[in-house]
Parts: sequence; C-alpha cells; structure tokens
Amino acid sequence: MKSHEVDYKIMGHDIQFVEIELDPDETVIAEAGAMMYMKEGIEFKTKMGDGSEPDKGLFGKLLSAASRKITGESIFITHFTHRGMGKSHVAFAAPYPGTIVPANLGKLGGTVIVQRDAFLCAALGTKISMHFNRKLGAGFFGGEGFILQKLQGDGMVFIHAGGTLMEHELNGETLRVDTGCVVGFQEGINFDIERAGNLKSMVFGGEGLFLATLSGHGKVWLQSMPIRKLIDQLSPGSNNSRKESSGGLLNSLLES
Repeated sequence: MKSHEVDYKIMGHDIQFVEIELDPDETVIAEAGAMMYMKEGIEFKTKMGDGSEPDKGLFGKLLSAASRKITGESIFITHFTHRGMGKSHVAFAAPYPGTIVPANLGKLGGTVIVQRDAFLCAALGTKISMHFNRKLGAGFFGGEGFILQKLQGDGMVFIHAGGTLMEHELNGETLRVDTGCVVGFQEGINFDIERAGNLKSMVFGGEGLFLATLSGHGKVWLQSMPIRKLIDQLSPGSNNSRKESSGGLLNSLLES
C-alpha cells in the first residue's frame, strides 16, 4: 500500500510536538495517547493494526496486535482522517523531553529499525512490525533488548529521541555508543555489543558494562538523554546506590 503524502511542522525546542497537515481523506496513524490536539474535520478511530494491509483478516490483525504487545506497545493504533473540506491539522506530542525526528522511508531504503518506544506517528501505509535482534549479546545487553520495531513503507514517519538528537552517516566505520542512546538505524547497519574496557573501567567508568557498536553503511540516530538516564537522575539517591553496588561488586570479584 502506498503511503499517504502528508505535510508537517515540528514545533518547540526542548519538548517538541509535530503538527500534521491533512488533505481530505488523508490519514495519519499514531501511538495511542500521543494526540495533542486536532482541528475541525478530523475523525479518529482506534484500530487493531496499522492499516498498511487493508485486506488482512482478523487472524492477521490479531498477530499484528500480539507482536506490538511483545514490543511493549499498546495493541491499538489510532487512525486520524480528515473528513472535511480544505485542509485540517492534527498534532502529536512527544512523551518526554526531547527531539522529534522526521524520516522519509522512501529515501531511506524503505525500512528503519528503531527502539521500542521511539515511534510517534506516521502516514497511513507505514507498516509497523517486530524486529528480532538475532545476536544474543545485543539482545540481552543492548539496552533496548532483543526486540526492536521495524518501520516499513515509502512515506513519512516521526520518531522521538530523548534530549538532543544526533544523526550520523556511517561509511564503513564503527561507532561505539552507550547502549541506551541508540534511537534507530537503517536496515543493513550491524548492531552488536562489546565490553566497556577492562574490569576497572566496567565497574567504575560510569559507562555501564557494555557498549553498543554500530557498523556498516547508512544512517544512525542517537539520543543524548534516554528515558532510563532521566529516571535515574530524578530518583533520590540513585547515584550513591550505584556507586555502593559497584564497589560491592568489585570487592566480591577481588575476594573470589
């Protein structure tokens, strides 16, 4: 199914939202609860599926809903359609402070792989499915787990990144990143993990036990403030508890 062509404006700085402009009968799909406001003529329906395969039967819709449940997302997706005359608008807000990334799938090879909570909204025709990381190391220690989301199509999708966004183009080199800072990457990028240096660096370096490695050719998107780090900083005594647990771990290793 060819994606609907939508125009958009991204507004704000630290906490952004995207306003989508729809012509009559154009539709945008979004995560349940992401809508900020909608203007006259917009009709919305909550459906079990992204609408990219309209002929898919009940069994196919149930499989799609089950896959979204596994990724930790709602099994329902909200469809917003302009049923009036002229142009109208609907806006979607990011779930926490950060940056909204517009991505044209048609110019990115048709597929982008993102972390589980990164998808915000997209033009109707975009297929949202599970993506299994086939490398067990990246699955267990890669920050976002074994299951990611795959976005496929030829239209616009909007991804949310925590804090400030960095887009990086890999040309055969390897980029080492904090595991939680990976937002997404083009299909064909190799995503794996490696140890964060020696034992002392792993325990006291503050960078975690593992780093994510991204290699190959294509775009990757990184975030400066993943939600995990934000929650850690807002939790009272979190830094002290981490230091104490790291010290205890090192003592146990040295005594054994």
